[in-house]
This record gives sequence, structure tokens and C-alpha cells, in this order.
Amino acid sequence: MSGPRGRLVEQIRHSGVKLSPELIAAFARVPREAFVPEGFQRRDGSWVLPADKDFLATVYTDDVLVTKMDGRVPTSSSSQPSLMALMIMALDVHPGERVLEIGAGTGYNAALLAALGAEVVSIDVQEDVANRARSALARAGISGVRVEQGDGYDGFPPVRFDRVIVTVGVTGISPRWLAQLTPEGLVIAPVEHAGFHPVLAVRARGDRVVASVVSPSGFMVAAGPLTAGHPGSFPAPAAADSMVELVDYTGPRFAGPLDGSAYRDLWYAAGVWHRRAAHAAIPPHEQSCLMLLDEPRTGGAAILPDGTVLAGGDEATEYATDAVAILDRWLAEGRPPMTAWRVGLTLSGDRHAPIWVPTDWELPR
Repeated sequence: MSGPRGRLVEQIRHSGVKLSPELIAAFARVPREAFVPEGFQRRDGSWVLPADKDFLATVYTDDVLVTKMDGRVPTSSSSQPSLMALMIMALDVHPGERVLEIGAGTGYNAALLAALGAEVVSIDVQEDVANRARSALARAGISGVRVEQGDGYDGFPPVRFDRVIVTVGVTGISPRWLAQLTPEGLVIAPVEHAGFHPVLAVRARGDRVVASVVSPSGFMVAAGPLTAGHPGSFPAPAAADSMVELVDYTGPRFAGPLDGSAYRDLWYAAGVWHRRAAHAAIPPHEQSCLMLLDEPRTGGAAILPDGTVLAGGDEATEYATDAVAILDRWLAEGRPPMTAWRVGLTLSGDRHAPIWVPTDWELPR
């Protein structure tokens, strides 16, 4: 495959995602530019317009395209294609199957699913986003997708689905999605954990709901009961200007810094073993790192990629001790990747609109 779409496929492959021939054909068929007719925001904050010389080249990079902002906060986008591909491959969708998509975005993800032969119902809480996605799908000549405006928590009760894919960050899984799934159905969803959104493959097994970890990810956050707090909720990330000074507690544990993948593996394990694990921007450099945040969210202990532990605040020693214990345990377990964990979920959240949230983890022996 040549041209911009072919180069995008090569970028996705280079990221490590294994693509099926069917998904390669879907990327070749679906014009991503049709889903961003009003342009999108670059990472530097500038806006890319269709008239710009680099518009098409930028559209076909393996990067998120932010299409709607609320002040400085992104509220809608076209996700990074390699992450979309990874989630679609995990979804394991086949022609004729019905897919419920939570979070329509630009409509591009639904278009790829339709190109694989799925019948898609896509739901977005934002009416303007749903309208634009509907128009983009028509403009691209994509059939087989129905876009609805509504609360994704409710799903789409008239239809029985084979698969559910969630394209926004959530705290847990709606029981209504599980009720609308076929017996062998599957939910692929980015579920919040220690400040980021690992993608889970979730299944109902009788009265149990279980999951495996597919990959790390970061997503815009959903609204409503899908992000309700619960007894095991992690603290919100802390900004650099809210943090006290952190000082060295222990020096580096590793010969060199962990690469991004291994650091996320450590981060995931930290979230399993400590409910105060979160993101924090560490002054003075505002380096974002794994942090065990104290209750005021102004101090605690940071674990840097090289294994250095920094600490500060009134309970610095307690949190630093916990951080060292996490490092010791992760190393003793053989540095398990996040994909090794098996997850059990429990019904929690808002009692009027409960969600299934991760509560139990184990490493198969």
C-alpha cells in the first residue's frame, strides 16, 4: 500500500501493533481526512486547517487529532491510530457482528469497524460531536454505522451486541453494557488506574466480571456515572504548583532509567499495591512521574524511572517506605508486565447508577 494511508499503516506496524490483513484494508479504505473537515489542534496548540500544506501529511501521522476544546481542556478527538488499531485487534470483531461504541469522537473509529463488516451503534453525550460524526460518516461514504446522542452508561437497549468498545476514559464498566452483550460478548475499555487508563478486555462469567490488561493508554475522561468515585478510587493527579519540595530518600535502583514500557509496568503494579498511586508533576522541572500522594495531595513519595525515591510533606517517611516496598516487591515478582495481571471487578460507584470497578488482582503462577 502506498500514499499517506500506506505510510500510516507502516507507522502503526512500527509501533509494535500486529495488524490483520482485514484491518490493513480498513485503514486503506477509510479516509481519515474526511473526519476532520474543520481541522484539528497540534500538540503545540496551533490549529491545522484543510488549506494548510501539511494538512494531509499531519492527518496521516500516528498521533491524536484534537478536534474540540473547552478552554484548554480537549473534549473530543480522533484517537492515536496505533491505539485504535490495538483496541480493534483486541475486540476481535467479525463481519456481521454488532458493536456498541461508547464515545463517537470524529466517527473514524466507527468507520474502521464498519469497514471490517461490523454493524455499529456509536453513542456520544455531546450532541454537536454526534452530529459531526454522523455527517463525516456520510461524507466518507461509510454505511453500517448509527450515531446516537445520549449517555453512554445506558448503552443502546433495543439491540443485543457482540462487542462493546469504549473510546473515552472510564472508572468502571456499566452493567447495562454487560446486560446487552451476547453470552460470549466482550468489552474493550480504558479503565482508570493510578492516573492513567489501561485498556481492559472485560468479560462476564456467570455472576463474576473479570478482565485482562491489553495495553497502557491515556484518554479524555467520560462524564456522568462512568467516572463516579468509589471506595477504591485513586487520587486525582497533582500539579507542580501544588506540591511541596521533594528530596532524595533513596538513590537509583536501576543501572539506567526504565524505558517507558517497563516504567508503566511498575506504575501499574504500584496501583495494585497502593491506592494513593497517581500522576504528579514534580517541581522544579515539572517531570510527570509515579507518585504516592498523601491525603492533602501536596506531598508523599515519587518513584522516578531510575528507581530513585523522592519524598516530602508531613508523612514523607511513611510514603517513602511504601515506595521502597513497592520497588522491592515488583523486583521480587520478576518485574511483571501489566499484561500479566488478571483482574476481578466488583459492583460499586453511584448506587443509583453503579459500575463494575477493578478491585482484585492476581499474577498467574
